[in-house]
Amino acid sequence: MNPRHLLRSTLLVAFFFGLDKVIALGRQVIVGRVYGVGPALDAYNAANNLPDLLVAVISGGALAIAFIPVLSEYLDREGREEAWLLFSQVANAAFLVTAVLAVLIAIFAAPIVSTQIVPKFPADRQALVVSLMRVNLIATLIFSLSGLVIGALQANQHFWLPALAPILYNVGQIIGVLFLAPRFGIYGLAYGVILGAVLHLAVQVPGLIRYGFRYSPRLDWRHPGLRRVALLMGPRVLTLAALQYIFVSTDRLASGLPEGAITALAYGWLIMQVPETIVGTAVGTALLPTLSELVARKDDAGLRGALSGAIRALLAFTLPAAIALIVLIRPLVQAVFEGRAFTSAGTSLVAFAAQMFLVGLVGHSLVEVAARTFYARQDARTPLIAAWGTLGLFLVLCYALIPSLGHGGIALANSIAFTTEGLVLILILQWRHADLDLPVIGGSLWRIGAATLPMGLAIAAFAWFLRSASPLLLGAGGLLVAALVYLPLAFAILPEFRRLPQMLVTKIG
Repeated sequence: MNPRHLLRSTLLVAFFFGLDKVIALGRQVIVGRVYGVGPALDAYNAANNLPDLLVAVISGGALAIAFIPVLSEYLDREGREEAWLLFSQVANAAFLVTAVLAVLIAIFAAPIVSTQIVPKFPADRQALVVSLMRVNLIATLIFSLSGLVIGALQANQHFWLPALAPILYNVGQIIGVLFLAPRFGIYGLAYGVILGAVLHLAVQVPGLIRYGFRYSPRLDWRHPGLRRVALLMGPRVLTLAALQYIFVSTDRLASGLPEGAITALAYGWLIMQVPETIVGTAVGTALLPTLSELVARKDDAGLRGALSGAIRALLAFTLPAAIALIVLIRPLVQAVFEGRAFTSAGTSLVAFAAQMFLVGLVGHSLVEVAARTFYARQDARTPLIAAWGTLGLFLVLCYALIPSLGHGGIALANSIAFTTEGLVLILILQWRHADLDLPVIGGSLWRIGAATLPMGLAIAAFAWFLRSASPLLLGAGGLLVAALVYLPLAFAILPEFRRLPQMLVTKIG
């Protein structure tokens, strides 16, 4: 894989992911101003827990990531016809398994909600969570196919339709907020999720047609490709189960905190996810097919260069972003969200949660890349052990931090746990496979820190001198100051920044 092609793929994915997050923030602004940080939105966010877990485990994470290395190998060695046969087998199995699990969750939703999801909610709000959860399971069935289509297109080195799909998913939810919620109340948001899931799948169909997709209704559990995917997916399912249980535990613990804690954590997580998705997820998504190819070709030097470069890029963008946003997040939340039902009290709750989540921005981004490297090597066991360690550390930290920090303690526990996981995975990659050029990464880290420190001091001074200014001026102006200080320094002292323009304009050889 030419590094220029990888860079362009990353930037393409980052652009669409960034656009998606902007639209998602716009959606949440609308939702927040209609419902505020209160009980109805708490119930809605809690209702998404098990459907989200099912999507992540079956198609959105476990299956897609386990599927891409195997499908890439089939495309390289067996040809498209066999690759699409494998896709059909996996898709049929995924839909069948998801349907069975969705039905079981729908049947037992009430006891699950009352004992595991929000045990400290009053009975009427628990009933609302149950009802909303059952509606959201319909979208889960659609995502069981749509998430797999994303993996198939990415294995074909096609990224823009999969990156566009989440944008249309958000469009469907916005339609639900604006046009369905006035008639159906909080259920309008759930109906919007179903519409968004349909759009998420439909927009990717042209990509399947382009690459000659042929569907087969067969389901042969003995198919060698399906069995390899299942074997690789097994540990990934347990890995994502651990990660998703962190979010289930988040709402479970927050259900006993003052009203609005669950929604504040959901908003804080979304805010942290904006830079994390634009940088960490974009790099990891574009990198996985490349790493899979390099591993298949036994190109250790190429893999070391690609992975080390990706980590340096992550550090160069996420470290300054975390510092700037931690300082400026309160006026930004106030300027963007506050209004109508979203009060200043809601701003305080959301801003504090976001600050604590942003502490882990670098760590979350490292996990995105490091975990995908293990899957490219078809090693699912190491991320599995790391994920369960992260869950255990998260729970211990929650019980230690909640008494003093409240819902912010949950967010900070998340940050510390995932940062620890990212660092541990990086060290294991180097110790076991020598996949990293640590001296080069260390040198870049020192230079990134040297550029970040003046930026942090500049925005802190800006925020202090303009502390009486409007939130919009303070937040937007602070981000501008951060860019004006950091970017020139980064271009001056970071070779990676100086090479970007040349890599973007030079044609692929």
